[in-house]
Amino acid sequence: MRKVVTASDIPLSGELKIAIGTIVTPSAADLARERGVTLREARAEELNGIAPPEATVALGADHGGYELKEALKPVFAELGLTVRDVGVQERKPADYPDIALQVAEIVARGEATRGVIIDGAGTGSAMAANKVPGVRAALCYDKASARNSREHNNANVLTLGGRLLTNTQAEEVLRVWLGTPFAGGRHAARVDKITEIEKRFATWTPGS
Repeated sequence: MRKVVTASDIPLSGELKIAIGTIVTPSAADLARERGVTLREARAEELNGIAPPEATVALGADHGGYELKEALKPVFAELGLTVRDVGVQERKPADYPDIALQVAEIVARGEATRGVIIDGAGTGSAMAANKVPGVRAALCYDKASARNSREHNNANVLTLGGRLLTNTQAEEVLRVWLGTPFAGGRHAARVDKITEIEKRFATWTPGS
């Protein structure tokens, strides 16, 4: 069965490797042209070299977080993690909801187990990412909040404020967040309740 690339698979910039014979929907092709994204066919051995989800982190930033995004990339490499960077690739105006959605969808689809989004304050990206089912995004501003979001809430997306944290502070938060496992136990039952709320409102409409 041939793989299909839809508009939701198109990153904000750069290149997208696709298997030979992949079907690209018209809307995906149009969006790729609009964003200047190159769709490149790759052999199976090249695609198989892509890191598995557990070793992959989806990463994105708007113009307010671009510089911090680039500064943090060596941390992922040091920890043996592969970064899937959805952009932006330069410091030019971008809308944080677009970036947040790109990262959140990658995590929700299981293509990465963690995601990191950076904008000016981190708040808006957390709000946007949390609209995607299966995503638990947490805005963290110090090591304690990072540890808590992982131990207690099993956060799978971290948002950071590029204009509120120094590079050193952000690196400390990131290292703690990536290195802290979910505690499970009583916390798992509480996270399950969050999931139940999500399911309850999946088909909810105002007034229903």
